[in-house]
Amino acid sequence: MAGLLLVGCSDAPAPSAPVVPSRGVVVSSPPELTTPASVTTVQPDGSGGVLRYVALGDSYTIGVGVKPRDRWPNQLARVLRPDVSLDVTANLALNGNTTTDVIRRQLPQLEALDPQFVSLLVGVNDVIRGVSESSYRTNVGTILDAVLRSVPADRVLTVATPDYTLTPHGGDFADPADPSPDIARQSATIARFNDILKEESKARGITFVDISPVSDQVPQDPALLTLDELHPSGKQYAGWVELIAPVIRPLFGAYP
Repeated sequence: MAGLLLVGCSDAPAPSAPVVPSRGVVVSSPPELTTPASVTTVQPDGSGGVLRYVALGDSYTIGVGVKPRDRWPNQLARVLRPDVSLDVTANLALNGNTTTDVIRRQLPQLEALDPQFVSLLVGVNDVIRGVSESSYRTNVGTILDAVLRSVPADRVLTVATPDYTLTPHGGDFADPADPSPDIARQSATIARFNDILKEESKARGITFVDISPVSDQVPQDPALLTLDELHPSGKQYAGWVELIAPVIRPLFGAYP
């Protein structure tokens, strides 16, 4: 993010009233799955092969503070094997990117990559920079419509933004134009932007996954964060994948 999601933030107290998830999710360590050499993945068209996966978004997708293999797109590709074979052809996400940045910097690269599966997670930097709900909605629509010119709706995934205000350093970030930053208001805006992403995805037949049952556990489990106490750790990303994989697996007709 522009101010958010930079390593080495100043100390800030943890939220006094953490949100406790209503659903229990057991978060495992990052999976170490590999595809047996003898297995041939069969795609929906009946052919064997690998689907080119391109990820769009911000620091939550590029994985600030974790090794590339522990980013959630990479973990997702491993978990789906051998039923679905995804190759993370490109992770175009960038730290600090907003929806406007995705439009200007990432979408121009998408078509040339000839993707067969695309994911989008973006919004937290829009919250920090005070982008209006209407502008966020317009930008999300622009991004999704552009993606749909490259792949069909059943080959697109959108993912909710985690609530950074629950992290020890979440209170360090606010709209620079706001003279009295309110963590509760920021949290509510994240939730509203997630609703918008879900609504715009649903309107286009695109699958949306809410990862908050895992990310909201941060106040109870410090291991869900990297050393900067702000970004998701590989363990947290593994929990996201546990929620995402069963939802998108049917899109490929890939049940064993």
